[in-house]
Amino acid sequence: MELIRRGDRGPRVHDVQTRLVALGFSIDSSELEGQTFDESTEGAVRAFQQERGLLVDSVVGLGTWHELIEAGYALGDRVLYLRRPFTRGDDVRALQRRLNLLGFDPGREDGILGEQTGRAIVDFQRNVGLHADGIVGATTTQALDRLLAAPVTALGRTSVRETEGLRAAGASLRGKKVAIDPGHGPDDPGVSGPGGSRESDVTFELAEALRDELAGRGAEPVVLRSRDQDPEPSDRAALANEAEADVLVSIHLNGHEDASAEGSSSYYFGGMGSDSVAGSALAELIQDEVTAAVGLKDGRTHPKAFPILRETRMTAVQIEPCFITNPKEELLLGEEPFRRELARAMAAAIERYFAGRRGETEDVPG
Repeated sequence: MELIRRGDRGPRVHDVQTRLVALGFSIDSSELEGQTFDESTEGAVRAFQQERGLLVDSVVGLGTWHELIEAGYALGDRVLYLRRPFTRGDDVRALQRRLNLLGFDPGREDGILGEQTGRAIVDFQRNVGLHADGIVGATTTQALDRLLAAPVTALGRTSVRETEGLRAAGASLRGKKVAIDPGHGPDDPGVSGPGGSRESDVTFELAEALRDELAGRGAEPVVLRSRDQDPEPSDRAALANEAEADVLVSIHLNGHEDASAEGSSSYYFGGMGSDSVAGSALAELIQDEVTAAVGLKDGRTHPKAFPILRETRMTAVQIEPCFITNPKEELLLGEEPFRRELARAMAAAIERYFAGRRGETEDVPG
């Protein structure tokens, strides 16, 4: 789709504004009446992107547009059932949350009605004496509402499962399948540094270094693109799912108009009231290892709903170890020894994750 951004006007802008206002975001009446994308509309878009765990760029692209559509559905607005392509929306997320709290495991609360959520629906219906057809209409919704008449804030079944899985982690990285996603590609090179380095090139070199390090430790790394490929994020997630990877590490680089911005940050699936316990644990380990190994500033870990984190079925993290827009960090990224050290740190974190040595991260709530 064509991007919608500040300075645009017309029916497409008005559609975005109407959806944002319906979700409770404030937009000046003059902009609404004129169907103009100005300061208050930009602020509403930014606030929406922040709330949804999206890239905050004030631009309505395909990802933000899809999220606006999904956010407009409440549980009961439509009949839900397993179909392909999978149904997405906030009504699905609300359904998953209810099933989770009642002890039925729909998988990650990601707003995607996939096979595991479909099985959880059938299990719920069977357990409460309904016709187990997997269709969430008025009868099933009313049964969910009756059982959750009061607000519940306890851990759901998925969070409990992930936490128990961490405690029961094996002792070795050997034989584990690790999907490695080098961010961007030739068609969308990402951010460029002041010296001309391109994010897509550097992430691929880091991915190669991580692949070699993991292979040397007995893992089975799977790189999700070649140097000349640029799959869509959803296609990368599908590749990782098809490979049945145990974990996924997506490698990107940060950028900022302030050239002094520096440091490493890591991201895991989360937001809208649900975080991945396992993803948070792995992200914390990666941050610990990377910042300790190469002395980078710790930008900490953050929940996000990037497609590569939301649509993968395994524990997934995205790491942005440096700001390529920082001249010093760009130079470091150009040095092979530095890239190897980063790869060793990431591999060590993944190894610690499988060994179960998480310290305080093992009890992170979902």
